[in-house]
Amino acid sequence: MDFTSLISKFRKRAPVVAVLPLSGVIGQAGSARKGLNMASLAGPIERAFKMRNLKAVALAVNSPGGSPVQSALIAKRIRALATEKEIPVVAFAEDVAASGGYWLACAADEIFADPNSIIGSIGVVSGGFGFPELLKRLGVERRLRTAGDSKAMLDPFSREKAEDTEHLQGILSEMHENFKEMVRAHRGDKLKKKGEDPFSGAIWTGNKALEMGLIDGIGDLRSVMRERFGEKVKLRLVRVEKGGWLRRKLGLSAGTWADELLGAIEDRMRWGRFGL
Repeated sequence: MDFTSLISKFRKRAPVVAVLPLSGVIGQAGSARKGLNMASLAGPIERAFKMRNLKAVALAVNSPGGSPVQSALIAKRIRALATEKEIPVVAFAEDVAASGGYWLACAADEIFADPNSIIGSIGVVSGGFGFPELLKRLGVERRLRTAGDSKAMLDPFSREKAEDTEHLQGILSEMHENFKEMVRAHRGDKLKKKGEDPFSGAIWTGNKALEMGLIDGIGDLRSVMRERFGEKVKLRLVRVEKGGWLRRKLGLSAGTWADELLGAIEDRMRWGRFGL
């Protein structure tokens, strides 16, 4: 084969789409350390945008949400590289792209979903439990000393104070506004002006999300990418390692058994909200 033939063959190389899986609860606490956070995704995101003959990066999103900070950091890194490399990004919602999961999807230029995907939950939640009466019944005296009037705000073993809940509500409202501004910035005029409020915190199916302008189309990753780049398009999965190499080799856990159990319960509750 002569040099000209080699060049011709090189030019005809099949287009490549990097597939970046974004699956799991977003954040650092509990078992979510095995999920999605900027520390574990920085490398995979970089590798996705460095593939040869790259035509697009596809985000395979399957997340019920989690940390708004980690959601924002991951999305910003994806957008920064997409702009720098001039590579289009397309998100595909699988079972769920809700709350922080939808935030990640908004890092894409386009969002697709299955008709039965769960989309939305554009809101912020803070939950917990209170046990002041339990301590009294057990004959346990709560001894808590602080320096700073609000240091023990919302302590689960003390009665709630109106000023503390008001302060927390203000924080949640501010974070909600940040979430809404991000969605408006990325979805723009695609959001429908009439109908249901997309920022109520409610969830919808893929079909309804399309009507509301929360997504751009109904379709799966393989079909859409083949339609866009041809039957010979190569879908290259980017491997996302969960936990450090040495930790995996030695079989070390991320924390104590209690930490892992509580983290697993919290993760189960997040998925359970969407019937999964």
